[in-house]
Amino acid sequence: MRRIFFLGVFISGFCLSQQTDSLALNKESDSVKIPEKKERIKVIDDVVITGSIKPVSKSKSPVAVEIYSQKFFQKNPTPSVFEAIAMVNGVQPQLNCSVCNTGDIHINGLEGPYTMILIDGMPIVSSLSTVYGLSGIPNSLIERIEVVKGPASSLYGSEAMGGVINIITKNALSAPKLSVNLMTTSWAEHNVDLSTKFNTGKNTASLLSLNYFSFNEKIDQNKDNFTDAALQNRVSVFNKWNFQRKENRMASFALRYLYEDRIGGEMQWDRTYRGSSEIYGESIYTNRVEAFGMYQWPMKENIITQFSYNFHDQDSFYGSNPFEATQKVAFAQTYWDKKMGNHDFIVGVTYKKTFYDDNTPGTLSADGITNDPMKSPILGAFIQDQWDINEKNTLLFGYRFDYDKIHHSVHSPRFAWKFSPNPYHTLRINFGTGFRVVNLFTEDHAALTGSREVVIQSNLKPEKSINGNLNYVWKIPAGERLINLDASAFYTYFSNKIVGDFDADPQKIIYDNLQGYGISRGASMNLDYSFGFPLSVNLGVTYLDVYQKFDGETEKSRQLHAPKWSGTYNLTYKFPNNLAIDFTGQFYGPMRLPVLPNDYRPEYSPLYSLANIQVSKSFDSGFEVYCGVKNLFNFTPKNPLMRPFDPFDKNVNDPINNPNHYTFDTTYGYASMQRIRGFFGVKYNLK
Repeated sequence: MRRIFFLGVFISGFCLSQQTDSLALNKESDSVKIPEKKERIKVIDDVVITGSIKPVSKSKSPVAVEIYSQKFFQKNPTPSVFEAIAMVNGVQPQLNCSVCNTGDIHINGLEGPYTMILIDGMPIVSSLSTVYGLSGIPNSLIERIEVVKGPASSLYGSEAMGGVINIITKNALSAPKLSVNLMTTSWAEHNVDLSTKFNTGKNTASLLSLNYFSFNEKIDQNKDNFTDAALQNRVSVFNKWNFQRKENRMASFALRYLYEDRIGGEMQWDRTYRGSSEIYGESIYTNRVEAFGMYQWPMKENIITQFSYNFHDQDSFYGSNPFEATQKVAFAQTYWDKKMGNHDFIVGVTYKKTFYDDNTPGTLSADGITNDPMKSPILGAFIQDQWDINEKNTLLFGYRFDYDKIHHSVHSPRFAWKFSPNPYHTLRINFGTGFRVVNLFTEDHAALTGSREVVIQSNLKPEKSINGNLNYVWKIPAGERLINLDASAFYTYFSNKIVGDFDADPQKIIYDNLQGYGISRGASMNLDYSFGFPLSVNLGVTYLDVYQKFDGETEKSRQLHAPKWSGTYNLTYKFPNNLAIDFTGQFYGPMRLPVLPNDYRPEYSPLYSLANIQVSKSFDSGFEVYCGVKNLFNFTPKNPLMRPFDPFDKNVNDPINNPNHYTFDTTYGYASMQRIRGFFGVKYNLK
């Protein structure tokens, strides 16, 4: 470990002396060297689909969409999307358990259930899989990731109140014939990505991808007798088919299987103690199957059908508490895209059916004895009109209607306006509403760990929100290049907000609709610039004010795990001979944490930064070698577990040694316990 530290210091000093920085976020924001001022804006315009379902150029989209390529995430190589997405400003992967290290993804400070994760536009990752499915999405599948911040329920329905992350997978028709990526770390984390593309005729191509991740070293550097990182064995197999059809009609189909064996707990735990109350351990077996695709009908009108299905089975123990759950989600959507003059209409219908069953009181019938799995069909219809008034003005009107058998009718309108007086300035304004229908037992990991009892106060109503979003893009001439400034401000008002009360009783989480209201507001800014020499810089900062206000109270209740200030930094310096250095990281300001009554631990986390550095060398033969250091500043939280020496709460009522009646609690940790570590990898691509 000492050698790794000195390597980190050496590389860090070398990078700073070379003014290292990172590439621009996307092609639209890349600086270009063009002699005439009016030509400076001529850059490659990416195509996005997340803001309006159909493909549209990013510059013409009235909805602000951020694009991140696979190359961007390779600046800090990680085995999964969950870890990689931390590089995006305003998006925070949040660990929710200090033992099994599960987490969710927060957008603009809102908890994971408010974030909708799409794969190729389909709602594959939802409910139960937001707890255990995110780390199982390997980076090797990614062509790019599109991020829309703010409610998008008028297009995507429930769960899209905080924002949308759309993972676009590789197209088999254009993928490399062979791709290999092998990586290991000084903590003995091993990641293998293999993919091959093959043709079955002139118009059909298939991509077969295998990801294997293994981490089996028990490490306890903070000496609390618990593993600092959960042990994992994970296999993901992905197969996608793309078809070339007449008149460029689209068609694709994909299948993915995921298996994960995850273990965290006391250092002396092994599988013989699974489910026992002698040695504490958390053991989770996950089996998951996904299928999704799209088909454009063979007719003159542009009609497209999309579909997805996922099956998620979980067999787990949290100490001696079992949690077994099965979820099946089927989704189908058909829409008609019709151009009429300056209007582009989209009209569609959707159907989503969720089956969910577990062994908790959450799926018991009213008598509290018989089992009553959740079977929740939701019918929806939506209409959207994008009106290109002229070259400077574009309006978008949208409306969605959903019907749920429990919550009945839900309406979601939205409005967007894009104004570009010239190529240097673009203003986007969005207004709309959102809604969310929840299943608490699938969405809050703290409810599953067994360390706290879940109490539901009443029949929960669907959450509703009203939001506004302002986005401004300014391309600033700087000599022969451009500085790209992207700034946003947002405000969301929540009613019926479902909140978990961690404070009233240290052994319970009490859920109820908020008797009051919730607010999420803030601003963010991204700045990127490529200098005349081979240095690229991208900096991002986000300010958040997320809180709830209860009826009859004057004080705000700050949102847990929502730092007021956070940001990202990415620096890349490219040397001759295809040598590059990347310095990447995130910083987080103080965030409120779930403390116990009379807790000796601080209620707010300190300001901290998670930094990484990488040196990479690519060769004309298709090989690339990379190495570096993660968590360069060696930051880890203090005391992430309460009473790790008494995980089964056998001595809670000891008046001498535990006068405050502290209980074992796993929810305080807010960042990874993995300290500074080195990594090394090799990649090969055969075109």
